[in-house]
Amino acid sequence: DPGKLELIETKTVSGVAQADFTSLGSYNVHFLTVNNFKPNTDSRDISLRLSTDGGTSFITSGYQYANQYGYSDGNFGEIKSTSFSRIRISAAIGNATNETGSAYIYLYNLLDSGKYSFTTSQSFGIHPNTTLGGGFTFGSNVLPTAVEHNAVRVYPSSGNFSADISLYGIAES
Repeated sequence: DPGKLELIETKTVSGVAQADFTSLGSYNVHFLTVNNFKPNTDSRDISLRLSTDGGTSFITSGYQYANQYGYSDGNFGEIKSTSFSRIRISAAIGNATNETGSAYIYLYNLLDSGKYSFTTSQSFGIHPNTTLGGGFTFGSNVLPTAVEHNAVRVYPSSGNFSADISLYGIAES
């Protein structure tokens, strides 16, 4: 069935620095869900990195992104970069009781060596500044290098985290 989500792998992690997905199947489009993301250190965002060597190492420069955000206190804005160390999925997420974040991310062209890999994403989280409250982030990231990216790392901007993460492929036929 075209468009059908096919589960590749689910990881439930706790107190780890990263969660790596090294088996991507043969899909042109992947869908990643991050639920109950809780950083061990306050004020961390959900981040991704890509690999060209099956997860032995991950690319740490050259990502570009543009994200919009908004908070329940009425604070709205944008964050962007043309040269960043990672794929930025969310704004800061707190680690106090009941402060968690969740996101879904579409990843395009990862396994196509002739195209740039890019993402579109939507996230929600509780900001550590209680004045801001709950908030959303949506946007897109690109790694403007036409090469096969065959592994994905999910991690907090620093420190350790806990989360339930699932990677899916989207069937084409």
